[in-house]
Amino acid sequence: MKFNKITKNSILLLQQVVGEAYVFTDTENLNKYGQDETDFHLYLPETVVKPRTPEEIAAILTIANNELIPVTVRGAGTGLTGGALPVRGGILISMERFNKILDIDTRNLQATVEPGVINEVFQNAVKEVGLFYPPDPASKGSCFLGGNVAESSGGPKCVKYGTTKDYILNLEVVLPTGEIIYTGANTLKNSTGYNLTQLMVGSEGTLGVVTKIIVKLIPFPKHDLLMLVPFKSIEQSCEFVSEVFRAGFTPSGMEMMERDALIIASKFIDSLAIYMEDDIEAHLLIEVDGNDIDVLTKDMEAIAELASKYEVGELLFAESAAQKQELFKLRRKINEAVRATTISKEQDTVVPRAELPKLMKGVKALGVKYNFKSVCYGHAGDGNLHIRLIKGELTDEQWNGDYMKNVIAELFTLCKQLKGTISGEHGIGWVQKGYTPIVFSEKEIEIQKNIKKVFDPNGILNPDKMFV
Repeated sequence: MKFNKITKNSILLLQQVVGEAYVFTDTENLNKYGQDETDFHLYLPETVVKPRTPEEIAAILTIANNELIPVTVRGAGTGLTGGALPVRGGILISMERFNKILDIDTRNLQATVEPGVINEVFQNAVKEVGLFYPPDPASKGSCFLGGNVAESSGGPKCVKYGTTKDYILNLEVVLPTGEIIYTGANTLKNSTGYNLTQLMVGSEGTLGVVTKIIVKLIPFPKHDLLMLVPFKSIEQSCEFVSEVFRAGFTPSGMEMMERDALIIASKFIDSLAIYMEDDIEAHLLIEVDGNDIDVLTKDMEAIAELASKYEVGELLFAESAAQKQELFKLRRKINEAVRATTISKEQDTVVPRAELPKLMKGVKALGVKYNFKSVCYGHAGDGNLHIRLIKGELTDEQWNGDYMKNVIAELFTLCKQLKGTISGEHGIGWVQKGYTPIVFSEKEIEIQKNIKKVFDPNGILNPDKMFV
């Protein structure tokens, strides 16, 4: 698709829509909004626009559609696959002014929020009235709910409670052609027409701009217990994951952290929360929650008994809320810590949880074959393993060229062979789109591209993402 550059007249039209104070063309803002948390990528938009109402967004998209100007929508900029990078320049719409919690409906256990609300801010607000919104990405303290919807984000709690897609009842969406629609109804059941709501969830900002989110809430669990289990074998730590579920337990969190991941994170945040025994290769952070503390205690004791059959070190039971917070902080900071201390690329793999040992073994075998190191961590309870590939002694040519592309392709092929896929929660975006043929047939890709055309006939919205 050939797009047009923004003209002075286009800028004037945008200023008429949102006001001069909310249209930016200066270098500082273009640089700020031309990047996200994806490693080493910068694509400058031609202008940044900060609307406040769905009607303003509709007007912006109408202008862009009429003039064939590409548009990229951005939340907090915490994405890891370049989904919000304005790779074709054009207009970048920042959703930061859509930051209101519009309604918390305690009678129906629902809430209506705008997409620029920070995940943790929303979680805390509903917790104050005894309710719970479980999806909790590692970036929950900064990421926007709109971005969570775009990626169908997950997090530690999702092993028990499900990901973002399981909590979205309805969406207000501005289409690329300027119309404003609702995708469903504010009901727990809906068998009326195609499920446009779930089509939007995980569509990575390619089909429409979400301006209101209606979410399902649940009662907040009264109690939680946390245990850290050190394993002398990383593969055994993966094997233990599926055994816990086969034994009839459903933890509310089950996070795996390889030895190097914990060492790097501990140094990064200056934490002494975990004593690292010399022969330990990995840790599992296991949480259970609910309303009956006696039942939870028995469950945790039974899980600990299961662990005793493996080669494990001394189990650590968190004794206070502060200790629980510190342990989870270590887990959440791993990605940031590894990024800050190494040159690396993260891959967001996911397989059926019983296949985790094969995935882990395959990752380490690839490291031997291609002479790279890796740091592994992630949501082991739902088979979602984050793998940081470390540049180490690889040359720049190897790191940036076909050499590493072959590594990633082999890794994703292994995921496919294990009945998994190439992203569990980070999406495809800009940097992973070249690998989609590994998991999709030509027909499957064609169907998805045709869906895009129905919503966005001129292809202006977040172009060049998800598919080559």
